[in-house]
Amino acid sequence: MKKVFTFVDEKKHEDRVLEAIKNEIRKYMKREKKKDLPDKATMYWDFDCKVGATASDATAIPHEELIKALDTIKATGVSECYVEILVKAVDKPLKPEEDLEA
Repeated sequence: MKKVFTFVDEKKHEDRVLEAIKNEIRKYMKREKKKDLPDKATMYWDFDCKVGATASDATAIPHEELIKALDTIKATGVSECYVEILVKAVDKPLKPEEDLEA
């Protein structure tokens, strides 16, 4: 998903627009996590996220901090923001042998 969200809507309060943006992002991530993995036993879905006032200003952040970053951008007073979320299948980290023996 590569999208520019606007924080201004004539018919809605700015806080409700921000909540709608957050909801759309959460729904997208949830929908992507439901897709089939190549190997469910050893893989999981991970997200590469970028957020910024514009596409050129976007910085990479962990997906856990994406919602907080939207709040920060909104607090700066800009009227729109750029969000990029790329999904990738990643191998699960191997467990240490100590845990396997226990």
